[in-house]
Amino acid sequence: MIRIAVGEGSCGIAAGAGKVYDKLASLLPEDMRPGVTGCIGMCFLEPIVDVYEDGKLRRYVKVDEAGAEKIASAVTTGDFEAARSLEILPEDEEFLSKQTRIALRNCGVIDPTDIQSYIDAGGYSAITKILKEGVTPEEVIETVKVSGLAGRGGAGFPTWFKWNAARASKGEKKYLICNADEGDPGAFMDRAVLESDPHDLLEGMLIGAYAIGADEAVIYVRAEYPLAIVRLTEAIKQAEERNLAGDRILGSDFSCRFRIKAGAGAFVCGEETALIESLEGKRGMPRLKPPFPAAAGYWQKPSNINNVETYANVAWIINNGGEAFAAMGTETSRGTKVFALTGKIKKGGLVEIPMGKTLRDVIFGIGGGIKSGRDFKAVQMGGPSGGCIPADLLDTVIDYKKLSATGAIMGSGGMVVMDSSTCMVGMAKFFLDFTAKESCGKCVHCRIGTKRMQEILTRIVEGKGREGDVELLEELCSAIKDGALCGLGQTAPNPVLTTIKYFRDEYDAHIREKRCPAHECAALLKYSIDADACRGCTACARNCPAGAITGTVKQPHVIDPEKCIRCGMCKTVCRFGAVKVD
Repeated sequence: MIRIAVGEGSCGIAAGAGKVYDKLASLLPEDMRPGVTGCIGMCFLEPIVDVYEDGKLRRYVKVDEAGAEKIASAVTTGDFEAARSLEILPEDEEFLSKQTRIALRNCGVIDPTDIQSYIDAGGYSAITKILKEGVTPEEVIETVKVSGLAGRGGAGFPTWFKWNAARASKGEKKYLICNADEGDPGAFMDRAVLESDPHDLLEGMLIGAYAIGADEAVIYVRAEYPLAIVRLTEAIKQAEERNLAGDRILGSDFSCRFRIKAGAGAFVCGEETALIESLEGKRGMPRLKPPFPAAAGYWQKPSNINNVETYANVAWIINNGGEAFAAMGTETSRGTKVFALTGKIKKGGLVEIPMGKTLRDVIFGIGGGIKSGRDFKAVQMGGPSGGCIPADLLDTVIDYKKLSATGAIMGSGGMVVMDSSTCMVGMAKFFLDFTAKESCGKCVHCRIGTKRMQEILTRIVEGKGREGDVELLEELCSAIKDGALCGLGQTAPNPVLTTIKYFRDEYDAHIREKRCPAHECAALLKYSIDADACRGCTACARNCPAGAITGTVKQPHVIDPEKCIRCGMCKTVCRFGAVKVD
């Protein structure tokens, strides 16, 4: 029996998986019609087609329509030789073999559109065990406590403590909420679970709702995740049809109904009280705490909020025991963590590893190192709220305390890799642009402080930096961290502080020498033509949009620095390496 699955997460679809699926469907007989699966994490190899035959897996990567024809021919004739060139390479298989997958265990394996596929993989056995065997809410919370599971949304707060606080709060009506907003640039861990294994999220939330005594669960998901919303909606419907959600689940006294709220994608709504405000139909702005959501959250009722990855671990913990999860990781950071590996990396995608591995293990051991062949320079951890960790700290252990000691944070799991061509001042400006725009404006420190920092950084990368700018940035960072109301403002200075700490020489070069060492800041670049190397082919002059290059055929050309707009077109079209950039 042959089963064919096409990887149709957002990354696969963007790479052309839809066309591959259609081509396979048009060529294969009805009994071999392809199915779908989600993202297995190897985004750098999409589109991916998996062929299962008698327990054996053949994985084909970077498949296009022509490749789909080869695969269709192979499965119908039994001659797989013609499709061998599409098979995954052993060194790329290591991308998965070096991981330990719990939250992502079903992603790219099961059919996310079919509840039976999840059940066949052991799904809903944890909630069934709880309800059929009479496991009490207190016992569920104790198991989660033993596991050491901390919130995977960024703060790393103990999950059991939040659940216990919500359970202990008085009130007949309680809410369980999932933060699926995922606003960090370069982060897509939660999206993968939502699209590839939605029932795992639902089961984790059911267990959480049972533990705190909630009968209503709300999934707050960003509207920019349309595929996730479609698959979640279908998953909820299927669960209700199987009496795995809704009223009197599996014949018990426990009821829990799900609802999806599509958010507008405001970064500040990653903060739990701002998310609650948005759920209530208000502008997403943080509330003063206390009271905490566990006592007065959604509609002032006791509420618990965790992110997608946190809930995605829960069913596994119930089935395997808290001790099994706690056995992985470090003393202060238990279990596994999912990272979105992006940037100047050879093998970009999703990585799930036990805490305690090093940054080097992930970036070079799993990610394959820098794709450009340049030197590794830094990695941005934790998104706009995180910091840049330099090359000499590559052996930093991945856990909450060790990463915080560098000035970065674990965050939700964004890991943006940079090489020697990256300007660290420009990188700090990029994240400050983001946080300044995403500030809700409620508190002065964040609203005005991030804007002033953005203006200073802009001035520096434009070659207008002044002595004292770095000290002024540090002063602003300190004030914002101390005075901001919520985590967005309190952590916004991190990219600036870490780049100043580890790459102060680049700030000095921009300010004092009006020079960008990475050759990335356009305003600080100087283009010239090496007369000895120039062949006078006129390609640069013909393609210069500003008319800044003059010269005659077969004679060296010259760039007028006053007219040059530093677009780089001349360097791109020159075939002789005559254009120099300083």
